[in-house]
Amino acid sequence: MTDDMDLYATLRDPSYTAGEAEMLLFALDRSRAQFAWKTGGLDDEALHRTHPPSAMTIAGIVKHLAFVDDWTAVRLAAVPMPEPWRSVDWDNDGDWPWYSAADDSAEELYRLWREAGERCRAAVADVLADGGLDRPVKFTFDPSELPNARRILVDLHDEYARHVGHVDLFREATDGLVGEDLPPGS
Repeated sequence: MTDDMDLYATLRDPSYTAGEAEMLLFALDRSRAQFAWKTGGLDDEALHRTHPPSAMTIAGIVKHLAFVDDWTAVRLAAVPMPEPWRSVDWDNDGDWPWYSAADDSAEELYRLWREAGERCRAAVADVLADGGLDRPVKFTFDPSELPNARRILVDLHDEYARHVGHVDLFREATDGLVGEDLPPGS
């Protein structure tokens, strides 16, 4: 996840009078940067280790958040769902990202997450250029419930924040890494 450490290099606190979109995107990028730091540098064994009593793994969280980023892009921009998600039978296998991560290498998981984040950021940029946060999403299963982009992005941030908390605990149990932000000079 070395490339994702660039998130920290470019992440700057917004001004005290920043607008809603700037604050929301800062919060999301900060959570992504924390996630990149907490999951970065782990080998296959560390990524796939369970932390009882949970069966969750860092690998499963990485793959799950890659799916969530891609699903967000689909909802915001009505872009086709990319592989590997497009081939999953979600009605019968809704937990696929969680358990299938056991078969993926660290390199594959990091690539999948990084590329999904890039697609999501592109969809967000399109939304901001075309109607902003009030714009309704372009894809939903129920046209009578059409959330705006703001709602979808807040949901995405909540998902990241929740799983950054899990990764905090798992990473500390794995190698003792603790902290909220990447230490200066790292």
